Parts: sequence; structure tokens; C-alpha cells
Amino acid sequence: MKVRRVYKGKVIDLSLKSLALPDGGTVLSEVVGHPGAVLVAPFLKNGSLIMIRQYRPVIGRYIYEFPAGTRRRGEPYRSCAERELAEETGLRSRAFTRLGEIYPVPGYSTEKIVIYRAGSCLKGECRRERDEFMENVPVTAKEAAALFRRGGITDAKTICALAFLGII
Repeated sequence: MKVRRVYKGKVIDLSLKSLALPDGGTVLSEVVGHPGAVLVAPFLKNGSLIMIRQYRPVIGRYIYEFPAGTRRRGEPYRSCAERELAEETGLRSRAFTRLGEIYPVPGYSTEKIVIYRAGSCLKGECRRERDEFMENVPVTAKEAAALFRRGGITDAKTICALAFLGII
């Protein structure tokens, strides 16, 4: 496989790669390399979920989503899930269940997102990054489903998590 790196960033890199096809041929593709990410669907002891309302500067607006974040290179997905849950919501859990994984844009990116359910979450210290503008929003499963049906949840990974959980 022939590779030419075009850009190397803090989180992603962009390469031109000659990729093998099932028929023995090759195709030249632009590939965004990504270390992977996690999403955590946190549940409180009372059964409520915690979503976050977060400002996303790239699209210039707030959106509803579950806590999520990029994996540090070599970091186990489960460790990343625990870290992101604590950083973004201040919650902690010892009851993580891996629900599945998704490839959000497999046509041009290596990013894999592993989706977890975190049960019996307890409050702890929130350690959001300086550029993260978000607030915790407790919702019931029924409220989350209604928010989705109204078009209030547009984040693809969160929609997948709601489907894995059987909420939508």
C-alpha cells in the first residue's frame, strides 16, 4: 500500500493512500486517520439519563448529545470512556457495558467510536476543558425519544447510542 501523508495534526492526519480492492485492483483515496473515540450514555440510579447540551464551534450552535471524546493514542477505549464521563459531566460509574461500535464516515476516515452504557452514575468533580461549553441535561428515556422525534437530537453518534439502548 502506497501512502503519502498530506497533513499531520494534533488529532487527525490526512493521507493519500493506494488501497486494495476485492477484485485485485487499487484505488487512490484521501484518508483521514483518527485514533478513535468513545460515547458514554450515563444513567443515574433513578433511571434518568444525562445528556449534555454542548456548543459545537464548527457548526456554530448548541446540540444535545451524550458525553463523548477522542481517545488518546494507545489509550484503551474503556479508560477513555471513564475519563470522558468524568471530564464532561462530573459523573463516575463502575458499571460500564459496551453496547457496540460505529464507523461514522467509513468512506474516508478510520475513526471508530465505541459506545458504552454507564449505570448507577454518581456525582463527582467536573473537569471540562477550557474550550468546552456545555451543561448537563437530565432526561428520561421517554423525553430523549421525544426530543429525537422533534429533531432536537442531530448528533449521529448519539442517535446510534439511543438505538443501541432501544430508546428509539
